[in-house]
Amino acid sequence: MNSGLTIVVVEEDRDRAIAIVDALKDSAPCEVHVIGAVSGLARKIAAYAPDVVLIDIDSPTRDMLEELTLASGPLERPVAMFVTGDSGGLASAAIEAGVSAYVVDGLAPERLKPVIDTAIARFQMLRRMRTELAETRRALQERKVIDRAKGLLMKARDIDEDAAYALLRRAAMDQGRRVADVAGALVTASGLLR
Repeated sequence: MNSGLTIVVVEEDRDRAIAIVDALKDSAPCEVHVIGAVSGLARKIAAYAPDVVLIDIDSPTRDMLEELTLASGPLERPVAMFVTGDSGGLASAAIEAGVSAYVVDGLAPERLKPVIDTAIARFQMLRRMRTELAETRRALQERKVIDRAKGLLMKARDIDEDAAYALLRRAAMDQGRRVADVAGALVTASGLLR
């Protein structure tokens, strides 16, 4: 577990909250905030802007998971949820709500560090995958625009595909822009001229 983390612990039982805070501070220096009630969870978590959220709850409800979706910002931070027992198939709903680690049989202080480390690692892996997916989608979209622009140039100038791409590339270099940007401008202009 990284030192210097800001951790929010959602725990309604005061004594358990104290035990969790003590266990966290024993494992590494960190700033810990406790939220004792799940109502208004999104607003309360956002106020602390934590690095990690730990939720210890006997049995989560769908309403609580909806609140968690708003609170955790699945794209913003890792969330570890500790539940006492099987909660009627809510594990998949919890994962969809942004939970990085879903631990059944409650929160044991000695398991905190490995669970937090796992939640952080899983969150970072998913973040990388989302970034790669977004970049791939962007590249595919740019490829489609470049292909469309090449088609327009091939038709307008009666040239082959290689010559059309060379023309796009030369225009991009002359203008100090990316080929995809020049292609996008050409496709847009072509749409206006029709």
